[in-house]
Amino acid sequence: MGAAESVPETSIHEFTVKDCNGKEVNLETYKGKVLLVVNVASKCGFTETNYTQLTELYQKYRDKDFEILAFPCNQFLRQEPGTPEQIKDFACTRFKAEYPVFQKVRVNGPDAAPVYKFLKASKPGLFGSRIKWNFTKFLVDKNGKVIDRYATSTAPMSIEKALEE
Repeated sequence: MGAAESVPETSIHEFTVKDCNGKEVNLETYKGKVLLVVNVASKCGFTETNYTQLTELYQKYRDKDFEILAFPCNQFLRQEPGTPEQIKDFACTRFKAEYPVFQKVRVNGPDAAPVYKFLKASKPGLFGSRIKWNFTKFLVDKNGKVIDRYATSTAPMSIEKALEE
């Protein structure tokens, strides 16, 4: 349980995902940008801090080849129950999120989104590849390689130093 899964992809840019409107987005679009990929939830105890600081981080670095990719996930105590429209409205209205919010995904188990299988295989956590909770963050370099993984309790602004490097 939690063992890293082998995946054929070598870069996040090899994936296509769906945005909150159901439109396919090729992640190659983000080539040349540092990415912070986060599984988000609107009803989690970590929501306020994470969304607030993700917006702050994005405002500060979006003009410096940086992008946040938010993937809503309802796998942890059903803390993201809304429709795609409700999720986007929550992030964009309440927390002024201007970064992309994608369709709801599963991050663990056999039905995990392929992009999450890749992220977890690239950077297993303390307990293997399994994502423990909402707001796990993956830092991806400009070439699409995962360079670090951060726990739920890691505040987004504490990642700022890694971004500057």
